[in-house]
Formats: sequence, C-alpha cells, structure tokens
Amino acid sequence: MRSTRRQFLVAASTVALVAVLAGGGLELFHHDANAQSIAQAELMQAGPLGEEALGPDNAPVTIIEYASMTCPHCAHFALTTFPEIKEKYVDTGKVRFILREFPFDPRAAGAFMLARCAGKDKFFPVVDLLFRTQESWAGSNDPLHALVASLKQAGFTEDSVKECLANQKVLDGIEWVRKRATDKFQVDSTPTFFINGQKYNGAMSFDEMAKLIDPLLKT
Repeated sequence: MRSTRRQFLVAASTVALVAVLAGGGLELFHHDANAQSIAQAELMQAGPLGEEALGPDNAPVTIIEYASMTCPHCAHFALTTFPEIKEKYVDTGKVRFILREFPFDPRAAGAFMLARCAGKDKFFPVVDLLFRTQESWAGSNDPLHALVASLKQAGFTEDSVKECLANQKVLDGIEWVRKRATDKFQVDSTPTFFINGQKYNGAMSFDEMAKLIDPLLKT
C-alpha cells in the first residue's frame, strides 16, 4: 500500500491531486521507546523547498518532526504538547524545531502544499490552523471545499487553493522529503521525531519529551 501511495505522489499531476482529494485519508501510528541514532550531518540536509523551522540555528538541541497532516496523533502533539515545548525551549533559544512533511495520503500532501504556499511567515500558523480543523476536511466528502472554508481566515480563496494545488514544484519538493525520510532514515510512521539525531517513533507528552531534552542541555 505504501508503494501505491508513493507512486501516486511521484506521478501525480496537479489536476489529479485536486481531484483525488475526494479520496480517503490514511495515517499510521507506532510508538517505539527505543531510540535509534542517525548521522546528524545526513539528517540536517534540507529539501528542495528549504526547511520550515522555529528557534535559533545554534540552539544546543535540534528536534525534527516528520508529520502527516491527516494524522490525528500529529494533530494532538501540535495542539497540546508543542505549545509547551515552544514556550519552554524554542522561544528561549534552547531548541530548534524543524517540521518536515511525511504525507501518507493525497489530502495530507495537499494540506502541506497549502501551508508551503502560504509563505515562510505563515507556514506554522497555517499548519496549526489545519490541525485544528483536521476533522472538518480530512474526513470530508468534499475535502477541497472544506480546506477552502478552513483557510479563508488565512487569506486563501478557492482560486488560490486550486492554484497552489496545481504547483507541481511544491508537490515534488514535499515528495522528495518524504521519500528521503523513508529511504535514508527508515521513517514509516507519524509522528517520528529526531532529537539531536536520536530517533523516536510516536507521539510524546511534554514530560516525556522534556526528559529527553533536558539532559542534552547540560552537556
């Protein structure tokens, strides 16, 4: 099934992406307490579209999250855990947080495209908005118009949504990130986190994540 999704995302024309938004979403969740180490230099290579990150470049801790926009566990992390992580660690310069796209289905790919099209200063607010309204569009019989309704408050119109979803360069850039995560780092579920190169599968609470971050700040 993953192979089919991969072939779709690679080959999808921009018109097909808009049309297939009527299809169903799919996400995987797997929690693995055993960390795996990944070479940091390899992991830090940005994709063709550049990184979407919060926090200083020289922060002592770097967290990379691979997420899917239709994943409810990713939404839960974004809306309940990440605000505390941001306040305590990112805003204080202790953590650089990078969000990378790992869409498991066309709806997730389309949602990430729209966040990219919003621009650098609006990427995270649009991601937050789409996670907050996930139930309304991810399971909708008419996801295109549900996305339009959600994104009106971010300045999108139906025409600008369609124009964004017709941007093959953006889709290809997102697929590059997803494919590299699969091939190089064995990412196969969402959310997947890398904390200073250590891999953790599955959503974590603030306390669980703090226990991983704090020791890295003391070294």
